[in-house]
Amino acid sequence: MRGIPYRLLTRQEMDIAHPVVVDEVLTELQPWAVINAAGYVRVDDAEREPGNCLRVNTVGAEILATACAQHNLPLVTFSSDLVFNGAVTQPYVETDAISPLSVYGCSKALAEKRVLQACPTSLIIRTSAFFSPWDEYNFVTIALRELSAGEEFLAAQDTIISPTYVPDLVHASLDLLIDGETGLWHLANKCEISWANLARLAAKQAGVSVKRLIALPTRQLGLIAPRPTYSVLGSSRGELMPGLEDALSRYCEEWQ
Repeated sequence: MRGIPYRLLTRQEMDIAHPVVVDEVLTELQPWAVINAAGYVRVDDAEREPGNCLRVNTVGAEILATACAQHNLPLVTFSSDLVFNGAVTQPYVETDAISPLSVYGCSKALAEKRVLQACPTSLIIRTSAFFSPWDEYNFVTIALRELSAGEEFLAAQDTIISPTYVPDLVHASLDLLIDGETGLWHLANKCEISWANLARLAAKQAGVSVKRLIALPTRQLGLIAPRPTYSVLGSSRGELMPGLEDALSRYCEEWQ
C-alpha cells in the first residue's frame, strides 16, 4: 500500500537459523532494513516441540540480529504478550518484568534478550492475539466462519487480552522503523476483552448470530500450554494504535 520496495523470502530461500545463508542473502540483496516475520506460533505444540520452537523463535532471531549488526542494518522482530505471567490487573508496559509461563513464551523472552545483545539498535515489537481476513487460522476468522455456518464455537471467558488487527500492526511497525525507533515497543489495538467477548463483538460487527457461541473457563478448553489470565498490552512509549471496534469494522469490510 505504501509503495515500499520489498523482497519477501520463504524459508527455503533463507532459513534464518543458518548464519551463512543469512549473510549470503543480505550481501546479495543489500536491503535497507530487515523485518523478521518468521515464527513458530503454535503455542500448544511448542510444549511438545521445544527444540523446533526455540530454533525459529530464538536462535533464528539471534542469527538475524547478529547479521544485521554486521551489515549495519535496522532490524524489526516481533515478540508476544505471552512473555508475561498475568499476575497483574492493569495493562503491561514495555518496562514491566517478564515471566513467561510456556515454552513459546520462553522462546520469545529469550529472543528479546539475545536480539538486543547481538544488535542493540533492533526494534522489538510485542503484540498479541493478531487477526486479519487474509489468514484463515486466526481466532476472529475461525469464530466468524464457524458461527456463520451454525457450528458451535468454544471460547475462553476468563482470559483477558488486547487483540491486534494486522494492518494496524504493520503500519505502526513501519512508522517506528522509518522513524529509527529501537528497543521494545508494545503494539495492540486499544481494548481489554476476553476471548469469548471478542467473538461476540466480531460477530455483532459482521452480523453473525452468537447463538452457538459457548463461553467456558480456560481450564475447560483442554489447552496444553499454560497462559496468563491477563496479558493486555499498554505502552509507556506512545499510543499508536486505533481502538478495537474501529479495527473490527475495517476487518469486516474485508471479510465480507
